[in-house]
Amino acid sequence: MKYRSVFDIIGPTMIGPSSSHTAGAVRIGQLARKLFGRAPEVADIYFFGSFARTYRGHATDVAVLAGVLGLKTDDPRIPDAFELAKDNGLKYTFYEEAAVPTHPNTVEIVLQSENARISVTGISIGGGLVQMTRVDGFDLHLSGESPALLIFHQDAYGTIASVTQLLALAKINISHMEVSRAQRGRDALMVIETDQPVPPDILRLIQDQPHIFKTIKLDI
Repeated sequence: MKYRSVFDIIGPTMIGPSSSHTAGAVRIGQLARKLFGRAPEVADIYFFGSFARTYRGHATDVAVLAGVLGLKTDDPRIPDAFELAKDNGLKYTFYEEAAVPTHPNTVEIVLQSENARISVTGISIGGGLVQMTRVDGFDLHLSGESPALLIFHQDAYGTIASVTQLLALAKINISHMEVSRAQRGRDALMVIETDQPVPPDILRLIQDQPHIFKTIKLDI
């Protein structure tokens, strides 16, 4: 694994006890909230592997819930996440899953509010670093460390080119890109990480392109 700074090695500024089971869990919950784009009313949280066995002792349940509430890894209110959820009207349930995951520190978060739902899977890879590996049934590799666009679209000729051309005209550099599709010619997910945030006017132009269903903007 490539580290970008000494802080990736010594870990993040955080409320403990563990960078992987606590700080990483906060980060996954936080990214799930950002991808949902609003305050959820219901959160179903599924722990797998090591998370399922140790989440109470390492406060992973508290940490994920704090992230879903929008708290950062160093927020002193993290230990009060259960009470904060109650105050915010957030209903939550934790599940211990027996299925063996690809990574031991895996959590799936399903967030819901009126007329909206998202399912997000993330893994905590150590030092507070995470990777989102699945969104609404599509595989991806999203670190959450860079601005990103998640574009749900039909797997149709020219769709990817129309998006990348708009970014190029706006002089926005793409640092990482991947496409996942359920089946040829059916629904697909385009994930684009960029060096700078995408302005609202460019986002609107992208959303207006043919074959694009929904666009999620992830700012850092």
